Amino acid sequence: MNHQRATPTVAQVALIGLFVTALVTAQVTASKILAFSLPFSLPIIGAELALPGAALAYAVTFLASDCYAELYGRKATQIVVNVGFALNFVVLALVWSTIAAPAADPAVATEFATVLGASTNVVLGSLLAYVVSQNWDVIVFHRIRAHTGREKLWLRNIASTASSQAIDTVIFVSVAFAIAPAILGIGTVSGGSALLTLIVGQYLLKLLIAVLDTPVVYAVVSIVRSRDGVGTAETPS
Repeated sequence: MNHQRATPTVAQVALIGLFVTALVTAQVTASKILAFSLPFSLPIIGAELALPGAALAYAVTFLASDCYAELYGRKATQIVVNVGFALNFVVLALVWSTIAAPAADPAVATEFATVLGASTNVVLGSLLAYVVSQNWDVIVFHRIRAHTGREKLWLRNIASTASSQAIDTVIFVSVAFAIAPAILGIGTVSGGSALLTLIVGQYLLKLLIAVLDTPVVYAVVSIVRSRDGVGTAETPS
């Protein structure tokens, strides 16, 4: 009997690679707060959109996981999501081992610790937000697929991402910019209005991306199905 496992396809490796790359990028960019001027004023946030630098990178992780879920099934996607969760601890360990190591230039070491030390708050926030929201995303995606079959991929993509991004945003911003800094004494504790602005700003961007990336999800799924002949690895449940 041949027990050799099937060789992963280029599409599988590429989607997992995109997922992990975006996840790691998010950890090292989230501490920078971005500010964009709007041509109009919105409730709560006014005429300026403020959001963590990782907003785009986090959105890309959901694009990758939704493509993977549609092509390879719920169980395979949850493996990717939960292994990614464990790898966050590797990121945290590598960052702090580098901060703790002796430096040739103390001034550079201080700046390095200031910038990347704050990523501890980001990693802790993302750990909790990630494990809850990504698993929620996979569950909602496949619950909808159980009722729609292959039809209405747009509905699965938008509904799963919109709901999971709301969960992700609230948990991440609250922990990374308020709870973790207050407990650990690293970085600045943001006030209630600042937190609300970050939550609204980040969620609006993620929601916009969820709508705009739907054609991308369709294109990726269509190309991979025609190239590799895959549907889903399991019956949706």
